[in-house]
Amino acid sequence: MAKDKKSIELSEKKIAFEIKKVSYKVIRFYPSQMMVDVMAVDDGVKLGMQTLPFAHMPKEIKKIIKPN
Repeated sequence: MAKDKKSIELSEKKIAFEIKKVSYKVIRFYPSQMMVDVMAVDDGVKLGMQTLPFAHMPKEIKKIIKPN
């Protein structure tokens, strides 16, 4: 039986998007929790690593990650 992956590393793909003037770079995806770790940057200032729900991401980014 195949073992479920705990996380999928996406930092090499350089996936980035912007929400309300804050830029986010996708780091990893947790399929079991449907959460994404991102690095947030606002006006060149790093806000640190944050966890966002997959549902709150733009459609274009969801198509790239494809959780199914």
